[in-house]
Amino acid sequence: MTEPRFPGRWLGGVALVLGPLLMSTGVLLRAGRDFFFPEQLAAYAQHPALMLTAYSCFLAGNVLLWPAVAVLAQRIGATKPIIAVWGGALATFGLFARTFHAGVDHLAFQLVRVQDLPTATQAVADSYTAYHIISALSVAIMAGWIVLAVGAWRARVLGLPRAIALAAMSALPLGVLKGTTPLSIIAVAGLIVALIPLGARVLREGQTPRPRAVAGWCGAVLIAGAAMTILGMLG
Repeated sequence: MTEPRFPGRWLGGVALVLGPLLMSTGVLLRAGRDFFFPEQLAAYAQHPALMLTAYSCFLAGNVLLWPAVAVLAQRIGATKPIIAVWGGALATFGLFARTFHAGVDHLAFQLVRVQDLPTATQAVADSYTAYHIISALSVAIMAGWIVLAVGAWRARVLGLPRAIALAAMSALPLGVLKGTTPLSIIAVAGLIVALIPLGARVLREGQTPRPRAVAGWCGAVLIAGAAMTILGMLG
């Protein structure tokens, strides 16, 4: 498979590289605090710009991982279609769950900003165990990476060391307002080891585009990104 179908060579390759880098940046920026929510809210009260950047980088990396997972599952599916479907589906559903958690994180930080730290902390504490449908995907957050790793190894998409590194993502803490632990560092380091070389390989496959075409596409992406950002802020 030298030219992947949707999401394609460029989106898939870039996502395989940038997704792990952005998520790792977010994990490192919020290191040094207790991982549970009272300390995360207190850190936001003291360093709002830093914590907003950390959580935003983590979220951006998480969102970019869906094309990365799609490319990986597609390559696994060339020889191991069943495990590719299960691994790709579970990992993608897990990414959706983390995106939901990021929305709750954002609201909690805004409570600190527009109310105060004690009010925000009490509100999160009182509602922390409230049921929501995304709770059903907690297993997918952890299991998806393990199934993908087994499939990637069996399909010879990744060697055993990089497959083990990918499976380490299952150790990344999950839930609302979770900070950085040693397991977080191991997990995102494994993601970098597993996916970035694959992304570089995907980007090298196929014909090399002309510089004018690359410049045109980069310009289009930047303009589209700026336009969506402005429209989102206005909305």
